[in-house]
Amino acid sequence: MEIASETELKYDVPDGFVLPDFAGEAGVAGAGGAETHDLDATYFDTDELTLLRHRRTLRRRSGGHDAGWHLKTPGEGFSRKEHRLPLNGSDPDLVPGELQAMVRAIIRRQDLKPIARLRTHRVETPLKKADGTTLALIAQDQVIAERDGQEQRWQEVEVELVDGSPALLAKVGRLLEDAGARPAAGPSKVARALGNPQPGKTPKTPKNPVLAYVREQRDAITGFDPGVRQGEPDAVHKMRVGTRRLRSTLKTFKRSFAGAQEIGDELKWLADLLGEVRDGQVQEQKLLAGIEDSPRFAPVAARIRQHLDAQVERGRAALDEALESERYLALLDRIDRLAEQQTTEKDLLKQARKSLAKADALLDRALADGIDHELHDARKAYKKARYAVEVFVPEAGKPGKQLVSALTDLQDVLGAHQDSVVARELLEEIGQGDGDAFWFGVLYGRQEQVGVETHAQLPPVVEDSRGKKLRAWIG
Repeated sequence: MEIASETELKYDVPDGFVLPDFAGEAGVAGAGGAETHDLDATYFDTDELTLLRHRRTLRRRSGGHDAGWHLKTPGEGFSRKEHRLPLNGSDPDLVPGELQAMVRAIIRRQDLKPIARLRTHRVETPLKKADGTTLALIAQDQVIAERDGQEQRWQEVEVELVDGSPALLAKVGRLLEDAGARPAAGPSKVARALGNPQPGKTPKTPKNPVLAYVREQRDAITGFDPGVRQGEPDAVHKMRVGTRRLRSTLKTFKRSFAGAQEIGDELKWLADLLGEVRDGQVQEQKLLAGIEDSPRFAPVAARIRQHLDAQVERGRAALDEALESERYLALLDRIDRLAEQQTTEKDLLKQARKSLAKADALLDRALADGIDHELHDARKAYKKARYAVEVFVPEAGKPGKQLVSALTDLQDVLGAHQDSVVARELLEEIGQGDGDAFWFGVLYGRQEQVGVETHAQLPPVVEDSRGKKLRAWIG
């Protein structure tokens, strides 16, 4: 799948509209030779126009330089991301599975079907710098839209940046408006053809901070779903964090979410699947850092890479299967309902205080005992406590952010220590009976040293996280 970013503005223009002269604006030296294209696009959506209401368009288009399947998704500002696949030779109305997967978290079980056909006669003119670089493309479009046997016709102009700046886009827009163009009546051609259906309303943030936090995590899980399906490591990490935050919130504020235990179990199922992929990637980076270019470690590095790559591959296959399962879709449905429910639980901050006190007690015992698995338990407790504190940051402001930052620093040190424990266990597993046992031992020793160093880093970050002023607002 090819992914590109496009930044463009659209304008409605009257019949006989003539482009103004753009020379001298934002580095434009003049216009190049115009090209003519006849484009034929069929757009796909659900019966309820779910994609359009979520600011997405899906089409199969022939003609022009980029014939194929195109899925456009929101970007920053005027930009959009376009995911492209070549035309398939089978059923022209069958949306490629890769694109269906990209919107699965939005459409769930709904079918995608043709909703409109747009035929466009396009005259495309490049705006160029003096050295011939194309800064932007000006497309003059005559559009015929067909839907349910009805036909609409209109003209519009699109301005798409190539190597130009946003300032160029703004200046070209002003010149077009001075010449009689007006901002387009809809966000896209197909939206106009369908009567500009209103996007789904952004729900108001609940006054209850716990419910607001739950909605944030719901949006994170569904928002990172497409990136996870494409194998983006950062998306896998962030979706996993969303599931953990949500599951932790259901536990900490369990009185607000009676009967949500099963949802918590399902969130753990999803987090574990994401973890199989993520943990292998992280461990490979840590264990191979600094040794990949060393001939002495080459056989050991190959064994480690082979072992962890196989783990990630197995995890990837299991995760891909899970994301297409009814179990996953049912979980998304239940999270939606959870995010919309109401709660009357009082003294929510008390639960965060209790969670933090429990983490403190576990860490004190772990430091006294000097046992790694107790440090790991304390780390998990601090993660839960940090998530609970995060709930109140919008209300607490700077003091809340400072406490979260201190808890994050503490959790990072505990996490680095636990990573060294896991790395040692992994090295023992991979290196058993290996002829390069000495070099596995060298790496094992390095991880032991990491454990010693991270343990030594704990006292100052513990002290910082327990400052009276830092915690005053939480009580």
